[in-house]
Amino acid sequence: MIETSGLSKTFKGGVTAVQGVDISVRRGEIVGFVGPNGAGKTTTMRMLTTLMRPTAGSARVAGHDLLGDPREVRRRIGYVSQSGGVNPTAPLREDLLLQAMLYGLSRAEATERVGELLAAFELTGLEDRVGMALSGGQRRRFDIVFALLHRPGLLFLDEPTTGLDPQSRAHLWDHVRALRDEHGMTVFLTTHYLDEADALCDRILIMDGGRIVAEGTPAELKTGGRTLDDVFLDITGRSPREEAGV
Repeated sequence: MIETSGLSKTFKGGVTAVQGVDISVRRGEIVGFVGPNGAGKTTTMRMLTTLMRPTAGSARVAGHDLLGDPREVRRRIGYVSQSGGVNPTAPLREDLLLQAMLYGLSRAEATERVGELLAAFELTGLEDRVGMALSGGQRRRFDIVFALLHRPGLLFLDEPTTGLDPQSRAHLWDHVRALRDEHGMTVFLTTHYLDEADALCDRILIMDGGRIVAEGTPAELKTGGRTLDDVFLDITGRSPREEAGV
């Protein structure tokens, strides 16, 4: 679902945020992207979601060339940013229906699709509230609902549980697992929580200084009785708890 070769990004002034990144993500995987602040994770994700043009390298995302066919890439992916997209002052139902119809669904089809997703994410009955009236966990689930309206095969989540309490985080993990297990969806997520990457991800990529410096399954990375916190500290020289702000 994602194949990159030498993907790089250099900003004006000569600052290189991403340096020759090679990524391979298979269909139906949940892959975690971790690393210290400033490592290049969000820049990489913004390139993969067509929000930022690479300086060099190539990529195929959801079966389409990232540079040659960005419109088709956008048709086949969902993206949830760090800040989310729930309108704080408008009832969510109409925003959901409008978004679904912008993807080409009729009003009846949009109503059916919205109802399916609200039920799947245990949000039925909340759709007439405004965003500011929701809890943090509810808002994050609505963010994901917006990203799934057009039935993408690949979902990008940028730090999806930042600021959530432990119960809400675990609840969201269950929903993400269900996307893979019940719908065969591929999920690519960034996170600062290594316990989240350990519990949720099939594979983990560790980025530092704009490069992928380690990758593997959680079990492969935790050789010799080490925790992922130990691995992160050894590779990056930084405390994962400090990076996560905890």
